[in-house]
Amino acid sequence: MPKTAETRADYAHFRAIQTRWNDNDMYGHVNNVVYYSYFDTAVNMFLVEAGGFDPQDAEVIGITPETHCTFNASVAYPDRLEAGMRVGKLGNSSVRYEVAIFKEGEDSAVAEGYFVHVFVDRETQQPVPIPLGIRTALQSIEMAPKLKDGTHG
Repeated sequence: MPKTAETRADYAHFRAIQTRWNDNDMYGHVNNVVYYSYFDTAVNMFLVEAGGFDPQDAEVIGITPETHCTFNASVAYPDRLEAGMRVGKLGNSSVRYEVAIFKEGEDSAVAEGYFVHVFVDRETQQPVPIPLGIRTALQSIEMAPKLKDGTHG
């Protein structure tokens, strides 16, 4: 049985994403690699706005060792999209962001995936604890895993 697409109720935070002309590939839809830039934009803007992250001067930065995306339906320019975001797992120095892309006004995700940030010292590249301001922001969108009945436990 195919997996049912995630819905808006499965996510804690949303960000508008406007497709761009160059997002479309030669087949007339948003190319698969572009979804990762949507994920990255949503997560990093959340870190900047809610967590006080300064990407230019922060001593602690997030690096991405793992990503995944599942595609449920295609989108194309000029679709207006929204990225739903939640924290699936929050560790001492790492976080798993779970992100879904929705067409504006639609309830089912057209794509869903995740990526992991490991927070490291910018200079040494060694893992360090997630800074308090960022951790607090991440806790605000942390959601319990989904149970078999579709609810969050």
